[in-house]
Amino acid sequence: MKKLALAGLLAVGLTGCSGSEEPKVLNLYNWSEYMPQEVLDRFTEETGIQVVYTTYDSNEAMYARLKLLDESAAYDLAVPSTYYVSKMRQEDLLMPIDRSKIEGFDNLDPELVNLDIDPENQYSVPYLWGTTGLAVDTADVEGEVTAWADLWDERFEGRVMLTNDMREVFHVGLRVLGYSGNSTDPQEIEEAYEKLTELMPSVRTFNSDAPRMPYLEGETDVGMIWNGEAVMGRDTLDSLEYVYPEEGIIAWLDSFVIPKNAKNPEAAHQFISFVLQPEISALISEEIGYATPNLAARDLLDDAVANDRASYPNATDMINAEFQTDIGDEALQVYAKYWEMLKSGQ
Repeated sequence: MKKLALAGLLAVGLTGCSGSEEPKVLNLYNWSEYMPQEVLDRFTEETGIQVVYTTYDSNEAMYARLKLLDESAAYDLAVPSTYYVSKMRQEDLLMPIDRSKIEGFDNLDPELVNLDIDPENQYSVPYLWGTTGLAVDTADVEGEVTAWADLWDERFEGRVMLTNDMREVFHVGLRVLGYSGNSTDPQEIEEAYEKLTELMPSVRTFNSDAPRMPYLEGETDVGMIWNGEAVMGRDTLDSLEYVYPEEGIIAWLDSFVIPKNAKNPEAAHQFISFVLQPEISALISEEIGYATPNLAARDLLDDAVANDRASYPNATDMINAEFQTDIGDEALQVYAKYWEMLKSGQ
């Protein structure tokens, strides 16, 4: 999903609290390295609200934890990806967004609001959007890599990285076979599993914590990556190239949601408004390499960022792009069965 926030728990310095006054706290549950430290610091300076930042590396982990936690250990704000907003909304896990407490919503790209995952954005506010495509270390890889199907090339045996994301990995298998990445057909999902088992001898690692690192450390040369991770990776490894595969990239939208048992929804609304400030949204996009849905912020972006195809794809790059959708629990169980078999080598 340059992410600079600390993993684990991050207590940002608190101002304006003294004596026995209980400090105001925002418990933010987010992807690893998905919020610049400067943003957290500035929010605390302006509001006096302490931010405790806790991370996860998959939507499944985030969802499972939010379902288990009681109010005493609840999070105030989380950042699920596209289809999980729909899933959590339908399962009554989210608190409605009070639009009267949000400033800057009107700056959001009309194409990224009022989606099927959350009609009228009653429960979510877009944070960042991006793509999952191919990473290629051009210093070590000879010849072109232009498609997901190229990962099956025997020259890459033992050198491929996949994200540790069930839906994304199966999305690749399905698209190589010519199916939708959102297929709910058990037969197509099984075919994708069989296709992916053929790839497994080439897979060195699964990584959704910091997908750029296996490339930077020389562990892998080619595979999957989130576009922002590719942007960050280029800062260290300028031979790392982000490629839009011919079969179509995976597109996603990450949104702020307030869990139903949040202890401090007021702080959550304040933080969303803070991030929606054009200056803050632009800072985030420039720091962590993902596209902001905030149109006012895009006008503030440095040209090098605004014109970087890895962060901001053009119309050609988005041909055959597919956003992941909520496929329902029944199909999800089919995916989960084959995912477990795939990773266990069955």
